[in-house]
Amino acid sequence: MIQLNRDARPQNPITRIGRQPIALTAAALLIVLAGSASIALWRVYTGKSPETYRAVAARQLQVRAAQASEQLVEKTKGLEQTQQESIDQLQVVQDQLATMRHLLAAQQADTKRLSEQVSGLTEAIESLRQSYASAQASDPPPAPSTRNRSVRMRAHHTVRAAQKRAKSSG
Repeated sequence: MIQLNRDARPQNPITRIGRQPIALTAAALLIVLAGSASIALWRVYTGKSPETYRAVAARQLQVRAAQASEQLVEKTKGLEQTQQESIDQLQVVQDQLATMRHLLAAQQADTKRLSEQVSGLTEAIESLRQSYASAQASDPPPAPSTRNRSVRMRAHHTVRAAQKRAKSSG
């Protein structure tokens, strides 16, 4: 029997690998080179590369972010100004309200004082009426020929009655 033994040949590491793995590696290298070449041709043909797109997109995002930031700053300043104007207007309204309260209090005090004065005058008029009525009742009827004398007498009695009341009430 004859046995073919592959192991009987002398072992050389290069011959052991064989030709098939070298061919696979060469094919893979060709595929990678073909892919790289196609990408390079595509970039040359279009004139743009993904890195350029990314850089442009990043710049656009930065510009938009800066614009948005500026708009926010402007709006914030506008809001601050509006808020300050509102605060100023509120302060003016509060000052006007305080002034109106003071004026109202002064007017109420004047009204009270005038009311008290009117009451006092009403009482004085009423007391004068009563004293005049009592003076007329206590006076004798005047003589017809002495008209001037009776007027003087009435006035004299009215004054005396008022003086007596003032002394008794005071």
